[in-house]
Amino acid sequence: MDGPMRGIMLKVGSVCIFVVMSALLKATGNVPAGQLVFYRCLFAIVPVLVYLAWQRQLRVGFKTANPWGHFLRGLIGVISMGLSFYALTKLPLPEAIAIGYASPLLIVVFSAIMLKEQVHFIRWSAVLIGLVGVGIMLWPRLTVFSGQSAMGWGETVGAIAALGGAVCAAFAMMQVRRLVQTERTETIVLYFFISASTISLVTIPFGWVWPSPEHVVFLILAGFAGGIAQIMMTASYRHADMSVIAPFEYTSLLLGLLVGYFAFAEVPTIPMLIGAAIVIASGIVVILREHRLGLDRVKSREANTP
Repeated sequence: MDGPMRGIMLKVGSVCIFVVMSALLKATGNVPAGQLVFYRCLFAIVPVLVYLAWQRQLRVGFKTANPWGHFLRGLIGVISMGLSFYALTKLPLPEAIAIGYASPLLIVVFSAIMLKEQVHFIRWSAVLIGLVGVGIMLWPRLTVFSGQSAMGWGETVGAIAALGGAVCAAFAMMQVRRLVQTERTETIVLYFFISASTISLVTIPFGWVWPSPEHVVFLILAGFAGGIAQIMMTASYRHADMSVIAPFEYTSLLLGLLVGYFAFAEVPTIPMLIGAAIVIASGIVVILREHRLGLDRVKSREANTP
């Protein structure tokens, strides 16, 4: 198998495992979001350590010149994960996944405002159209504020949490961009899991529960799945260019639709499908445009954690 095809296979494999991880977390029912973050990050450390040991990079993986930067990335990541995992418990799986697609679009906006990166007409147009798609997905959930919907507050808060998670994920990626200037990708990934699992303990006073044995198995498997998927995603960008690999991230929506329907009996709504299609098309335009402009996002994408 040649390099690009191997990269695509690894990327698709990582996307599949990430969707399975999300389904396992969703299946835990009433486990609080902070507790989900703890299990997901703690048990993800194991496959990462095994992989580093197999690559004979275990000692190098712990070397860092920016511990504060890792802590800050972990703090933002915990908030992002917590909001996203809460959304998983309140929204249909494919809808929670699709709203998360807003993150790459928001990165363009924040980079232009905060990092003074040049963003030209094509990318601004794609971002604005993509955000319209996000609005189409969110609107049916937000109309509860005007009393026009009977969906209830759970779905509304879940939709807001999903968008908040996407916003925080964009900030986390910007922090990763700073870290890759001095840190190895493996170090960023390892310290993220360590810091996130530690920081998430702060949420214990807010009502952790004693999960059933079945749910404990789901939580542990979700953590292992997250670590394995992270390794596969990292490896995928070593075999092919980002512009080839990145669009396959959107296969997660198709998988989410299938898992949501067969595992949770969730039927997608028309606004969700239309909005998701717009966001995906806009995201692909942004990816291809950035590649054409020569913007290197490979290292930061490798270190990013869903």
